[in-house]
Amino acid sequence: MQIFEKNQAVSSIYQRAISLSICKNFAGKQSGKSPIIDHQSSEQKNHRRELLSIEVEAQQAKIIAEHDEEHFRKQTEQNFSSQVRTQMNSDLDNKEHLYHHILAIEDACPAILDILSARATSVKQIKNLAASLPWLTIDLINLVNKPQYRKRADVQVTDAKLALSYIGLDNLKLVMPTFILKHWLPISTAPYGLMKRKLWNNSLSIALASRVLAKEQGVDEFTAFTTAILSNIGGLAVTDCYLSTFSKMYKEEVREAFESKDKRLHNTLSKIATSEELLLEQLVMRSSQLSADLIEKMHFKRLGITEPIFDLAYADSIEKMHPVAQLVAKAKAYIAFRSLAKEGLIDSDESKMLLSSVNLTSAEVSLLKKSDIDHIKLNFN
Repeated sequence: MQIFEKNQAVSSIYQRAISLSICKNFAGKQSGKSPIIDHQSSEQKNHRRELLSIEVEAQQAKIIAEHDEEHFRKQTEQNFSSQVRTQMNSDLDNKEHLYHHILAIEDACPAILDILSARATSVKQIKNLAASLPWLTIDLINLVNKPQYRKRADVQVTDAKLALSYIGLDNLKLVMPTFILKHWLPISTAPYGLMKRKLWNNSLSIALASRVLAKEQGVDEFTAFTTAILSNIGGLAVTDCYLSTFSKMYKEEVREAFESKDKRLHNTLSKIATSEELLLEQLVMRSSQLSADLIEKMHFKRLGITEPIFDLAYADSIEKMHPVAQLVAKAKAYIAFRSLAKEGLIDSDESKMLLSSVNLTSAEVSLLKKSDIDHIKLNFN
């Protein structure tokens, strides 16, 4: 998002929030709030004292060998990271591949959202589209069969079309965007076990916060909610692409080293881990622009989210943004602030800087603080 990246001070804060979604320890390193004590210098001094009792020739030989191994390790890691970055850039530049294979977006998904955005619409209009998506039918049936939503404890719904009627139009305007985004989440974010949940929770909270602000300002709540929740699909694509690319290339490199009986290379490769720095770099550089490109490919006819999402990606000031984009930018800044504050990774000056960059007023902050922006509340009559 240019509105954050163009401001160097705000950029570092927002990148810290993105780092937090990857790994808490990584975010701590990015902030400098959690000092990391480097014991290397003292260890080196002790090592040197021990080496005083060893012959000069042996000492020099050992140092040269260690230096050579360290150089080889760094060179191998750099070469591998460079290969991963190159492959990622190629994959992320291929929008068709991202759309149809990484996120696997079915045409029925944007079609359903488009229908729900129309003033004169009905549940009947989306029944066949929803029934064409097996994963969605399962989610809908599971939803209406939850104890808190079942009218009779002894009766369970087994038909997706009946489930849609039971859920109702107003509830579907919250349910459909969330179920769709949830389906597009990476299957796994290992080795960052909590990242998938954080991506989901952050997306939902930003969407609910945008909805709260939209209601307060008289802006269409469905448009604000859907814009917000779909503005994060670029980040999902980047995360999925990086982790799958790393895993595939890592296995190939290790196998080739094993088959060629290059023990030194094999041992070095086996110690290479995913790079939080590379993932952060790609998330910062690519996410918002990819969201815009992917949303454009959905060809919405009635749902007015394309322009706001492009503004979120490219506008460099809040004043230049579409009104809906302004609300979403405010929600993103607030959720970033809240996430960092919870972990003690932002101070008061930084908080003011981040929130003021989107003109988030004290009244809006108070409104968001007292609103439940972590849970979807459905109203089943």
